[in-house]
Amino acid sequence: MNKNTDWSEALGQDTDVVVHLAAQVPLTDTAAEDQADRYTQANTLGTANLARRCAQHGVKRFIFVSTVKVLGEGKSEPYQDTDLAVPADAYAISKWDAEQALWQVAAETGMEVVMLRPPLVYGPGVKGNFLRLMQAIDKRRPLPLGAIHNQRSLIYLGNLVDAIHRCVTHPKAAGKAFLVSDGDDVSTPELVRRIAASLGRRPFLLPVPASWMQWAGRVLGKQAAVDRLLGSLCVDISPLREELDWTPPYSMQAGLEATAQWYRKTKEVA
Repeated sequence: MNKNTDWSEALGQDTDVVVHLAAQVPLTDTAAEDQADRYTQANTLGTANLARRCAQHGVKRFIFVSTVKVLGEGKSEPYQDTDLAVPADAYAISKWDAEQALWQVAAETGMEVVMLRPPLVYGPGVKGNFLRLMQAIDKRRPLPLGAIHNQRSLIYLGNLVDAIHRCVTHPKAAGKAFLVSDGDDVSTPELVRRIAASLGRRPFLLPVPASWMQWAGRVLGKQAAVDRLLGSLCVDISPLREELDWTPPYSMQAGLEATAQWYRKTKEVA
């Protein structure tokens, strides 16, 4: 997906709503400058192109799944929909630029735009750090996370899909940007315990002081990664609850159990 992608065949003549979830996500094996260009091409220019094509084809509402990272990282209090944007990396900047492009398209064409800004999304098919954490817990590897005191918001895939559906149909969603989560914030150690329970495992948490982890991060050149691990990232979903009358249909534990069930099946196939 880029600024030249032709969406005519996909959009047709009878499309009322488009939900845009596609994105270039961070790649661990790609140089930072290469990733930045990929983010711009796919997340910013590609999104703007799709939105303009949608407007040309008479699409009435465009729902964009952005990221809470457009508001920054590391804030001790929950993020609010009204917070000023301070995207901290190239990925978040590309998403923020895409949001601005969408508001411009909406102003020029009258097409309704809705933004959803989720934190980490988990569920069947999850990859990245969440999957690696599940694998470590499943294998009872020692995790130096027992002394972390933070709070993190997450969202189960089923809850995100339900929130998207509400934004498709609710008249008050147009022209708004909403934060979304499970509504159940947890510390990193508590998340480990909940994942372990869903897997039928006992967690192996070591109470390593945060100062030791920060020192190791500096020595190994992983300071930013350690800061993210130790820090909090919570979101306030009150506006989504109140304005769209939305409540997450799945508890975090139900979401983790569904994810664990998928994980066990993939192990059996492998």
